[in-house]
Amino acid sequence: MSSTELPASPTAASAVPRAHAVRVAEGERLRSVELPGLTLNVRFRPSGEAGRAPALYVHGLGGSSQNWSALMPLLQDVLEGEAVDLPGFGDSPPPDDGNYSVTGHARAVIRLLDAGDRGPVHLIGNSLGGAVATRIAAVRPDLVRTLTLVSPALPELRAQRSAWPTGLLAVPGVAGAFARLTRDWTPEQRVRSVMSLCYGDPGRVTDEALRAAVEEMERRLRLPYFWDAMARSARGIVDAYTLGGQHNLWRQAERVLAPTLLVYGGRDRLVSYRMARKAALAFRDARLLTLPDAGHVAMMEYPEAVARAVRELVAHRGRDGHGDGARS
Repeated sequence: MSSTELPASPTAASAVPRAHAVRVAEGERLRSVELPGLTLNVRFRPSGEAGRAPALYVHGLGGSSQNWSALMPLLQDVLEGEAVDLPGFGDSPPPDDGNYSVTGHARAVIRLLDAGDRGPVHLIGNSLGGAVATRIAAVRPDLVRTLTLVSPALPELRAQRSAWPTGLLAVPGVAGAFARLTRDWTPEQRVRSVMSLCYGDPGRVTDEALRAAVEEMERRLRLPYFWDAMARSARGIVDAYTLGGQHNLWRQAERVLAPTLLVYGGRDRLVSYRMARKAALAFRDARLLTLPDAGHVAMMEYPEAVARAVRELVAHRGRDGHGDGARS
């Protein structure tokens, strides 16, 4: 394993062509972690403070490590946070094996944690990242100190109609057809469409955040594997929903030992608000934060509220006889 810190723009770590550099907020840095058959981009905020507990943030479908840029600084005094770009997203190139399943993404994160020897960590995931984090916590409890899930993509028997288009991306050929049908859309039109789906109130998005999102969309559309990564990852979610037995995500949720924080938005158009109670009953040591006005990305819409809840979870873990949150 090799790791190279990058103060601003990343250096290409594979033969896959890269678009222009990803956006880096003030105080953030990027590093590229190379593993056999896999290269992962990691975003972090160095502070030089000792004694902080390690944390890892995992984004959702179509997202990137930038999805955590609002939350990470609010927790950096207690958590030594890193946010990973899943394979094929953000600035991480596709995996050599082309595996975009929930298990494939989980395996990539586990390999990152094992290579860096950072576990157990406070693991925080959103949407697809929530499903990935649930699987990791179930199969590798030694790597997870606490688990925070923001609108996790756990199986629903009857998904909301507003979530159907995302599921349709999993159907072979649909992503390509959609790309052709929307080839005349501007990056801003695409961003506004995504925000209308993911935010409880898109009007809360600042002009600066909109510009950053448009810039990132322009970058992604230049990537030759953009639509393939989206389609295969969407297919991975759908496949995970249909798995039975010990690989069923709800069955794995019941196996999670780590104290768990569940965050659900009342205006979520992708993960139904009604799933909050089911999730709270499934995880054995769960606390629930419901935000009536939030959509699918509460950590971006209401980062202060989410940060307070995460702080309480971390403090509870420390008071529960496991030290102050630093690695044991």
